[in-house]
Amino acid sequence: MAMTMHCDIVSAEKSIFSGLVEMVVAAGSLGDLGIAPGHAPLLTGLIPGPVKLILSGGEEEVFYVSGGFLEVQRGVVTLLADTAQRADDVDEAAALKAVEDAEEAIANQGADFEYSIAASQLAEAAAQLRALRQMRK
Repeated sequence: MAMTMHCDIVSAEKSIFSGLVEMVVAAGSLGDLGIAPGHAPLLTGLIPGPVKLILSGGEEEVFYVSGGFLEVQRGVVTLLADTAQRADDVDEAAALKAVEDAEEAIANQGADFEYSIAASQLAEAAAQLRALRQMRK
C-alpha cells in the first residue's frame, strides 16, 4: 500500500473534500506544486486553476479553485480556497461564454472599461476550462 496523507479542501462556503491522498498537484503563485507524503512544511498562495488529487488506491479526482492558500504540515495538506468545486461541476458553457465576453471587452475598450476586471474574469474562466480538460485526460 502506498504512503498517504490527509487532505482537506475547504471553500468559504463549505468543505469540498476530506480524505487520504497519495499526492496533491496544485497551481501555486510561483508555479505548479506536487505534494507527497513527507513533504516539508509549506504555506503558499494558490492561483485560479485545477487541483489534482491522487487518492489512496491511485484513483484521480480534479477540483477547480479560484485562489486561496495551500498549507502543508506533517501528514496533512489543507487548501483554503475562495471558491472550490469538483471539476465535473464546472459549467463549461458558462466558462466558454465568460472567456468570450472578457476577450470582447478587452478588444472593444470603452470609456468605462476596467482592464483589471476583464483580465481577472478571463483568467478565472480559462482556469475553469483547464480544470475541465485535466479531469477529462
